[in-house]
Amino acid sequence: MQSTTQNLAPAFTLFPSLKPPNKTLTFHQFTVLAITFLAYASFHASRKPPSIVKGVLGPKIQLNSSTTESNLTSLESNGTGWAPFNGPKGTHRLGELDLAFLSAYSIGMYFAGHVGDRIDLRLFLVFGMVGSGLLTIIFGLGYWFNVHLLGYFVSVQILCGLFQSIGWPCVVAVVGNWFGKAKRGLIMGIWTSHTSVGNIIGSIVASGVLEFGWGWSFVVPGVLVILAGVLVFLFLVVNPEDIGFETPGKEIEMDVEVSGLENLEKVESEEAGLLGEENLDSTAAIGFLEAWRLPGVAPFAFCLFFSKLVAYTFLYWLPFYISHTDVAGVHVSHKTAGILSTVFDIGGVFGGVLAGFVSDVIEARAVTSMVFLLLSIPALVLYRVYGSVSMLLNNALMFLSGLLVNGPYALITTAVAADLGTQDLIKGNSRALATVSAIIDGTGSVGAAVGPLLAGYIATRGWNSVFLMLIVSIFLASLFLIRVAKTEIKGMLNDGKWLSNNATAQ
Repeated sequence: MQSTTQNLAPAFTLFPSLKPPNKTLTFHQFTVLAITFLAYASFHASRKPPSIVKGVLGPKIQLNSSTTESNLTSLESNGTGWAPFNGPKGTHRLGELDLAFLSAYSIGMYFAGHVGDRIDLRLFLVFGMVGSGLLTIIFGLGYWFNVHLLGYFVSVQILCGLFQSIGWPCVVAVVGNWFGKAKRGLIMGIWTSHTSVGNIIGSIVASGVLEFGWGWSFVVPGVLVILAGVLVFLFLVVNPEDIGFETPGKEIEMDVEVSGLENLEKVESEEAGLLGEENLDSTAAIGFLEAWRLPGVAPFAFCLFFSKLVAYTFLYWLPFYISHTDVAGVHVSHKTAGILSTVFDIGGVFGGVLAGFVSDVIEARAVTSMVFLLLSIPALVLYRVYGSVSMLLNNALMFLSGLLVNGPYALITTAVAADLGTQDLIKGNSRALATVSAIIDGTGSVGAAVGPLLAGYIATRGWNSVFLMLIVSIFLASLFLIRVAKTEIKGMLNDGKWLSNNATAQ
């Protein structure tokens, strides 16, 4: 296959030795994973500052002396906070700020995926990274320019959300182009830890410079995402064909054995005649409505709505919760709370890898996701009830909650989206990847917008109410996967895979 040199990154002109046969396919696959990992980690690092500075911007919360429950009806400014977030409705305003960003992010996601399937993904990704980095910096400049207008901060967050929405469809499409279905769950489980790693980096960086002024908590992560964008521009290769490689796993995927997802394709196609009887052109970008009608897309998209609602509530409110809750009778500082919140994300790293590995072994993404979701319910109950007993127990339960909450979230947004975007019904059309990924994560991002907003309002009734909201959301997320999980189980039993696996184990 001829190389499309016009699509190559500048580094391949500067360093011809990067081209094959000097470098192998495996080398370039690893490079793509590393570059896209860093790119999306930088995106998430630049999203973390709002949660870190909530305790500084928001109102001071008085705590009951006899319990660890926050009495949020008693709010005082006392010269603390930053107008307009430090009044009696400060938590509401902070929730609305999160809503502004995440609403724009979720809406932009649908358009970003559609555009991403039609233009150069490398340049589109760089555009999103540089734009979101600049807007993150502009938000922080409000500190030095002494800005107290809610409209300023909301406007910046809306624009930043639109630029950030470009990232996910692009990186998933690029990784999907470079890897076949074999071990995709494990590979993407490891790769998707960029979300948690980015959160950890963002928390540490934003917390580390918080003492110099909350503006620095935005400026530094903003600069980091721009620098990562420069690296993407110089080195990222979107398609293996661009440097003369064949698409990995292309032939294998066309003859792959019938699995749970493929059984679902057959069932739904027979029942509803999805996409008609015409075969889709494997080189043409798929339409938005056609992508919605692909088997499995809608159930996983709505599952992610509630799953991401929970994950992003923790992303935006966990440091605030930690700083306003007794742990063994001790209150920690805002800086310490921000650093402690990384334990949840560390659990998320392990959760993403574990969920990907398990789903590869049992060849059932929906079953794996359901198990993680249902187990996360008692984990959250335990964290809320016993998290205040000691710092050790608090961290252990926070880690467990992060593992179980982020496991299915990571699996659905990566391996599942890639599976659905390259299923046999569309002949492994890689140009459907960005659209399908955008639909799934865009729908999830609507939930991500709703969660932090609801938390800001519900928190005025106490943290028990917030945790109840999270538990109900997780239960609803699992309900959307019941049909897909049943189809996966039937497919496995019919193929005898589970029985043969059990026999081999014995």
